[in-house]
Amino acid sequence: MFLPRGFKDPVWLLEKIKKEPEVYWIRRGERRVLQLFHAMAERVPAYKDFLRKNKINQLTIKTITDFKKVPLISKENYLKKYDLARLCWDGKLKNGGSWTISSTSGSTGEPFYFPRQEAQDWQYAVVAEMYLRENYQIHKQSTLYIDAFPMGPWIGGVFTYQAIRMVAARGDYDLSIITTGIDKDEIIKAVLKFGKLFDQIIIGCYAPFLKDAIDEGIGRGVKWRKYKLGFIFSAEGFSETFRDYIVAKTGLTRPYRDTLNHYGTVDLGTMAHETPLSIMLRRVAVKKKNFYRALFGDIYKLPTFCQYIPELFYFEDLAGNLVCSGYSGLPLARYDLKDHGGVITLEEVMNRCHESGINFMELTKEKGIDNAIWQLPFVFVYERSDFSVSLYSFQIYSETVRKALQHVSLHKSVTGKFVMMVKYNEQQNQYLEINVELMPGVKESKKLEDMIVKLVVEFLLRENSEYAETFKTRSNRIIPKIVFWPHGDPEHFRPGIKQKWVKK
Repeated sequence: MFLPRGFKDPVWLLEKIKKEPEVYWIRRGERRVLQLFHAMAERVPAYKDFLRKNKINQLTIKTITDFKKVPLISKENYLKKYDLARLCWDGKLKNGGSWTISSTSGSTGEPFYFPRQEAQDWQYAVVAEMYLRENYQIHKQSTLYIDAFPMGPWIGGVFTYQAIRMVAARGDYDLSIITTGIDKDEIIKAVLKFGKLFDQIIIGCYAPFLKDAIDEGIGRGVKWRKYKLGFIFSAEGFSETFRDYIVAKTGLTRPYRDTLNHYGTVDLGTMAHETPLSIMLRRVAVKKKNFYRALFGDIYKLPTFCQYIPELFYFEDLAGNLVCSGYSGLPLARYDLKDHGGVITLEEVMNRCHESGINFMELTKEKGIDNAIWQLPFVFVYERSDFSVSLYSFQIYSETVRKALQHVSLHKSVTGKFVMMVKYNEQQNQYLEINVELMPGVKESKKLEDMIVKLVVEFLLRENSEYAETFKTRSNRIIPKIVFWPHGDPEHFRPGIKQKWVKK
């Protein structure tokens, strides 16, 4: 049930995805999501009750148009309303076989626990094998995968470990794995110890932690350029400035293939990922504002831009809110991800390239990715609203501050990590405080403070129209206050935990 016909052969599937037209995959996705809906209506006690309470007769849902009229489910109206067992297939948890249980981070509330079975690991392994062959040529090179995602109840580390082991076993690849977790010392040790014993090393890591490891390694004299490296990210978005930084510091020669970001959740797993094509288009959009608007609209935030297989995860864009359906330990149909973004077909992307004066095929040939075009739709996702603070009734997003702190002029002074919050002074006026982590050995100074303030304000004026309008009359009220912290200070930057960009 979890893997569609043919999906157990990733090599065949990779070639098929390049050959069959996009509409072929979209139609397969529509058929499968209808199958998912009816299976849930019959076999998942909680969903059967949910449909009954919402007066939905499953027999009337015959087409994809019918399906799109089914009420959305969410954590609030579904997952938290029923016992965990009733959310599983056939209402079985205790006697439902073997489970791996992961939890949400709890960053937006109480943690929620999601059980998954081996079939879901296989699903991730199929997609991982496809991009590991496409981007990193694992069938031609011996590879060490450093799993530097958190090991614990969170999905990243264990899910990745299980998928990579499955890839290695199924394909008979020279593919090994070491699980360092979020520990920059262990990441560096692994590279130094094994770097010359494998043809290449792939590091899977959250973006901020990877930057920590790269910077720390440079400080210790590690010559990253000596090694053939690749990087796989997850959990949050990052700017193309960040990608450029990693490319420059490690000597990557193929940014479209050597780096890759996932879009996933603990709820459903890895749903989509960057491809060489999506990265190329995103980088073009950063430079060509008319193309950016054609793809993503007038929103200033740079989204994570990925391709997905509709047969595995069926996305819908409901007025800028993402909804997804997929088989999982807790199967979900029309699940409200609470993510802001959109869905766009490859055909639409190509049309918007043409309208923006971009020769799609010539550009892919110029970038050397014309043989890596997957005939699949795209999903894009913006930073969640909980990654923003409200200042004088408008929102300031951490993405904008992150871009400012990643400016090349600050590379030797700050790590790029920060925590922002809104505080009140003695007159009870609001102000924005940005707590900034210094690089090891760097001391705070008025010059550095002024430089950061200048950059943050410049980026906010450029990207945030409400900030720019308020700045005209209240600039003294909305200029941020910078507070410096030593590297690794436990108050805001305790090593080994996921960085929180906003405190409310």
